[in-house]
Amino acid sequence: MQEVEQYLIQGREALEIGDYPQAIASFRKALKEAPETAEIFALLGEALAEGGKLSEGIQAYEKGLALAPENLDMLYDLADLYFEGQQAEKALETYRRILDLDEKEADAWVSMGLVHFSQERLEQATECYRRALAIEPESTFALNSMGDAAYAAGDNSQALKYYRQALDLDPEDPQGHYNLAEMYYDTDDLSGAETECREALRLDPGFAYAYLTLGNIYLDQEEPHKALHSFQEFLLRERSDSSREIRTEVAALVEGLEAEL
Repeated sequence: MQEVEQYLIQGREALEIGDYPQAIASFRKALKEAPETAEIFALLGEALAEGGKLSEGIQAYEKGLALAPENLDMLYDLADLYFEGQQAEKALETYRRILDLDEKEADAWVSMGLVHFSQERLEQATECYRRALAIEPESTFALNSMGDAAYAAGDNSQALKYYRQALDLDPEDPQGHYNLAEMYYDTDDLSGAETECREALRLDPGFAYAYLTLGNIYLDQEEPHKALHSFQEFLLRERSDSSREIRTEVAALVEGLEAEL
């Protein structure tokens, strides 16, 4: 067991600094010594997913859950990976497993809503968010998601109400500021959008999509150098499989801007 602990320490340290190949290797060594340990499968799954091996990460979590089928953290992680991998129905099924274990898990309701929202099932998404708010009225996750649903339905004033309610509860939430930025941008308030993007980045310098919106703002303001920098920052930070299409589009924009400047 001492060897297993050493491998786990090495793996966690590597995971923390983003050395995913080393983390993966360490966790695999640990599994050879303790093949029936669900926690190690979860750590391996996280390292694989973070290292860009989404399908292998999913398989690791599935093996871990076969050993610990009621582990809520692993269920959340697996469902999130299914969602990221565009396996919407598997994601929904896994979030439902969480609710079967504890129907008061508000985050599972919100996450189910996000899956429905991604599939353009707005009514089902909104109902999930309402179920979450009935459990946790001050859930910023649910309030921001309700804002997104209201905005998608064309109810800007209601969307703004939800976004501001979420920010009143947690002014340091970068997602809340980004939601406002997106809304301001779509309604041609470029100054307001830029302010909120910058606030999101102040709170979370790695918030990739805030850079993307900033790039679009600068393009509209005819500031190509700033736009180029923002798009490059987005590409540097956003690596998920689900963003492949948007990354391709942004890479083409970067190539065009570099040719012009």
